[in-house]
Amino acid sequence: MTSDVNAGAAAKGLPRRDDFSDWYSEILWRAEIVDTRYPVKGVCVWQPFGFKMRSLIYSILRSLLDDSGHEEVLFPLLIPRSELMKEEEHIKGFEGEVFWVTRGGYEELDVPLALRPTSETAIYPMLNLWIRSHRDLPIRIYQVVNVFRYETKHTRPLIRVREITSFKEAHTAHASREDAEEQVHVAVEIYKRFFDRLAVPYIVTERPEWDKFPGAERTIAFDTLMPDGRTMQIATIHMLGDKFARTFDITFEDCDGNRKFVQQTCYGISERCVAAVIAVHGDDHGLVLPPEVAPVQVVIVPIVFSRDEMRDDVLSVCSELRDALDDANIRVVLDDSDERPGAKFYKWEMKGVPLRIEVGPRDLKTGKCVFVTRHDLNKFHVNLSTEEVVGMVRKTLARIYEEMKANAWRRFNDMIISLSAETTAASSAESDASDASSDTSASDEDVLSLIGAKMRGGIVNVFMCPKCGKALKELTGASVLGTPFDGRKKGKCVVCSQECAELYVARTY
Repeated sequence: MTSDVNAGAAAKGLPRRDDFSDWYSEILWRAEIVDTRYPVKGVCVWQPFGFKMRSLIYSILRSLLDDSGHEEVLFPLLIPRSELMKEEEHIKGFEGEVFWVTRGGYEELDVPLALRPTSETAIYPMLNLWIRSHRDLPIRIYQVVNVFRYETKHTRPLIRVREITSFKEAHTAHASREDAEEQVHVAVEIYKRFFDRLAVPYIVTERPEWDKFPGAERTIAFDTLMPDGRTMQIATIHMLGDKFARTFDITFEDCDGNRKFVQQTCYGISERCVAAVIAVHGDDHGLVLPPEVAPVQVVIVPIVFSRDEMRDDVLSVCSELRDALDDANIRVVLDDSDERPGAKFYKWEMKGVPLRIEVGPRDLKTGKCVFVTRHDLNKFHVNLSTEEVVGMVRKTLARIYEEMKANAWRRFNDMIISLSAETTAASSAESDASDASSDTSASDEDVLSLIGAKMRGGIVNVFMCPKCGKALKELTGASVLGTPFDGRKKGKCVVCSQECAELYVARTY
């Protein structure tokens, strides 16, 4: 019995991936990622399989940060109101989302305490104490913590929640503006390597003025695409300059004895990176996981039944393979449960295990076993010796990653639509021509509506000025993601013909 037999039934009852909202909710439950039945809206419980996946993803992020000179810290969850309110522009960006602790036991607190929505106002008072001289700089620290935001929109697990259970935020302080700007580029490269390891495609943009992080001079963001054509922001990087340093009086003495304000950056990633792996790679059969972050990389399924004469022989060979793979530091499970093979295929395909090895009585006779790769459900035979199986597993897992990455980028690039002034005007005029009462000139609203319609298929790349970008958002509900971070182009706005920069626009989560 192979995946071909199971292919039609593997996703029995699972909504199609095209129906992303229902598919996503079902996947989180069936693959045992999180349980959303906790009796508080907007929070969920990580189940063992999902938590292992999350831990593997964040171990990549931690290693990239550690290797680039960051040090991990842990700051308190509670932030005094007095500190939170110091940076006026910053708190205005979060004031509607703050959870407040106002009572301890039966007593009202003298100073209300906020559950951190983000940690600038918790960390920076301490940097004021830690930094005295240029010899204390640069500081590069990060933490992975829970943050709380009173999300009033429709909540969606891992994507839009009230408790973010794994928020990685890095904070840096530097002696010069040039060093801080360089750190922004370092952070971009770290995140590129991180998402490449997850085989998650992305665009990197500088957000428009009205969509910057509260208190930041510049905000750079990573976005990926969901199966329904909407984008999801998966990482942000902020150039803070000396704005927070002035608020919290974070100064240092330079080599000439002068007091100066530090220059700062911060950057963060939430558990949306887990949601991105699930959404970008999954299919109609369930999860499809890159091998590096799969809690189980290989599952061995004995194809035996209770009355098979060679049952014990098959199980013995499967145990030898499991032990050999385990010794090779490959995460492997031998499913020797009493379930029928088809049920086992369904279970492990749903969980996205990258590689399945099938061994039955016939395989013992031929001296070969069957490999089934999860990302494409293809199968092939491998000589049934522990040495050859281990070697082929390593090669196959590496190939799976490369193919998943290539496939994801191909789908992503296919969903980026480039529009020029000529194509938008021509399309709008053609639409107008169908109305006998209209002339062939396209109105601004026609062009904006056309762009809005194009965004149903993904990201639109277009020359558009900020004024028309805001009008697009008001008319269509779309968002201006921003200008490309790497290499900006100039052109004429497709709406008003004003000289402007290239923009990415999309419907967003």
